[in-house]
Amino acid sequence: MSLARSDDLAVYIHWPFCVSKCPYCDFNSHVRDSIDQDAWRNAYLSEIQTLAARLPGRRVTSVFFGGGTPSLMPADTVAAIVDAVATYWDIMPGAEITLEANPSTVEQGRFQAFRAAGINRVSLGVQALDDNVLKFLERPHGAAEAKQAVALAAQIFPRFSFDLIYARPDQTPAQWRTELREALALAGDHLSLYQLTIEQGTPFYTRHARGEFVMPDADLAARFYEETQDVMTGHGLPAYEISNHARPGQESRHNLTYWRYQDYAGIGPGAHGRITENGQISATRMHRAPDIWLQRVGTQGHGLADDTPVTPQQAQDERIMMGLRLREGLPMSHVAHLDQNRIDQLITEGLAQIQDTRLQVTGRGALVLNEVNRFLLA
Repeated sequence: MSLARSDDLAVYIHWPFCVSKCPYCDFNSHVRDSIDQDAWRNAYLSEIQTLAARLPGRRVTSVFFGGGTPSLMPADTVAAIVDAVATYWDIMPGAEITLEANPSTVEQGRFQAFRAAGINRVSLGVQALDDNVLKFLERPHGAAEAKQAVALAAQIFPRFSFDLIYARPDQTPAQWRTELREALALAGDHLSLYQLTIEQGTPFYTRHARGEFVMPDADLAARFYEETQDVMTGHGLPAYEISNHARPGQESRHNLTYWRYQDYAGIGPGAHGRITENGQISATRMHRAPDIWLQRVGTQGHGLADDTPVTPQQAQDERIMMGLRLREGLPMSHVAHLDQNRIDQLITEGLAQIQDTRLQVTGRGALVLNEVNRFLLA
C-alpha cells in the first residue's frame, strides 16, 4: 500500500512530437518537419521553475517523460530537465524516472545516452509482435526490431516495460494467448496490455464507420480480457490496474500516483496536473497547442490554460473513479459517503467485494468499470 507523504509530488513531462501519427491514437501528438530544440528545452526548464516556485519544498517521487514520442528528444534535453527537477525540488532517493520510447532503430541508438541522462525505467510502445498487425496499426517498426529494442532495454535500464494492444480485428483469443506467451518470454517484471478502442476523431474511427474492419463484440472482448488475466496471473504478473500487470513491487510508481489520487504536476503542451496547496486541490492544464504553449511559456514562464479548484465532491468522485481501477481498491473510509445499498447490490451481483476493509471491483466488475462508477456515483 501507499507510504506517501503529504509533500510528495510526481512530475509528468509531455513531449508532443512523433515521427508519424498512429491511426488509433487520440493523444496530443503532432508531426513536425523541424523542431527548435533549444527553444523547447528552455521552455521546459522555465515551466519547471515556475511550478517549483508555486510548489516549494516538495519531494519528487517520480518523473515520467510521455508523449508523443519522448525518445525523440535529445538526450541532453532529458538530462537538463532531470537536473532542473533535482535543482528546484528534492528528488527521493531511488525515484523512478521513466521515458516512453518506440522500438525504432534510431531511438535504440539513444538508449545509452538516456541512461546517462538519468532515465532508470523505459516503457516501449511495441503494440504487437506480428508484422502484419504492426502494418495495420501503422507502427514505424517491425516485430524483429521490437524484440531487439526490448532486449536492448533489458541490458541498459534497471527496469523496463512494453505495451501490447489486443482485441484487434480478426484476432482470436487463441492467437492472443500465443502472442502473450511470446511477449512474456521477452518481458521483465511489467507489461501494459490494452484493448484496442476506436476513438472519435481518429482515422480508425472513420475507417471503422465505413466498415473497413470489424471490431470484436462485447462478449468476445470479455473473452480476450479473461484470457489476459489467466495467462498473466499464471506467469506471476497479475493485474494491479485494469490494463497493467507486474510482479509485486514492480508496479509503475508514477502511474500509481494518478490512481491513488496523489499530487502530480503536468509540464508541457496539454499536460494535466492535480496539485494541493494549503489543503485545496487544483486541476491544472497546460495549453494543448504546442506553438501556443511555447509562446506563452516564453512570455509568462508557463503555458497554463486552466487552473480550477476541485470541490470536495469532485475530489471524492475522482478518487473513487481512479482508485477502483486498482486491484487494491479503496479504503472503505473513501466510500463511506456513498449509498451502502448500492455497494451491497454490486457485491450481490459479483461486481465488487470488500477485502481487508477495502472496496475492490472483481474481474467481472473490471469489465464494466464505467458502469460500476456511474452506478456508485449516481
